[in-house]
Amino acid sequence: MKRIYLPLTKDIRVKLSAGEELLLCGKIYTARDAAHSRLYETIKTGKALPVDLSDNVLYYCGPTPAKPGRAIGSCGPTTSGRMDKFTPVLLEKGLGASIGKGRRSDEVLRAIKKYKSLYLVAIGGAGAYLSSRIKRSMVIAYKDLGPEAIYELWVEDFPVVVAIDSKGKSIFQGGI
Repeated sequence: MKRIYLPLTKDIRVKLSAGEELLLCGKIYTARDAAHSRLYETIKTGKALPVDLSDNVLYYCGPTPAKPGRAIGSCGPTTSGRMDKFTPVLLEKGLGASIGKGRRSDEVLRAIKKYKSLYLVAIGGAGAYLSSRIKRSMVIAYKDLGPEAIYELWVEDFPVVVAIDSKGKSIFQGGI
């Protein structure tokens, strides 16, 4: 496994290949359906985003409340396809990568390749384990959305696999 210190700059992204196992260390953001919708509308109206997407990572999850002594509750990945209609616009704004589970649309695959981004997958059903890799957590935008708010997470050795690399190669297609 390769340890990657965030942010996920283009210089790092272009060196990674589909199928590689990574351990992420640093800051990532959460965003699910409702937060994606708001980000998309903010971009379309020309307003400033509440978070700088440049070279950053969006994790598709809605964490549960933290138990005493923990930074966050369970926070496993959600199905990425629900974010597909918003993803190309976010990639255009500089998003370095997204983390979720499952396949992405052809349009997202083309946008990942165009903007030299990445799509990473985390283990579905492992939300409790993944939460142990999160050291700090705080809501930074859209607090009214509850678990679908945008959280800033500080992760240490957060395990992911490169599912689509910056060249458009995908683990969901043959030949990997």
